[in-house]
Amino acid sequence: MIKKTILFDLDGVLNTYDGNYDKNYIPPIKDGAYNLIKELSQDYKIVIFTTRNSLIASKWVIKNRLDEYVENVTNVKEPAYLIIDDRCINFDGNYEELKNKIENFGVWYKK
Repeated sequence: MIKKTILFDLDGVLNTYDGNYDKNYIPPIKDGAYNLIKELSQDYKIVIFTTRNSLIASKWVIKNRLDEYVENVTNVKEPAYLIIDDRCINFDGNYEELKNKIENFGVWYKK
């Protein structure tokens, strides 16, 4: 069975990132993230997408016991069925609505 890929952003999605970036420190795993990744990995290929140093991010994955469920850590936007990110907007075909969403955008942890 070929699994569809889901790209998960690391900061603000899988960890407790709150906007205070430190290139040498990745915040703790967010409650529920481990169970979600474990469950989804049964039916999907899980890839973590991050702009962080891939070695530091890979160590975070191992530390949080996600390495059994995560296929890769990358900073390359791989072809994917879905992208899960805290800094994205879903384009629904309407440019006026898109402009409105852009102008009013805010990450969930800053609301």
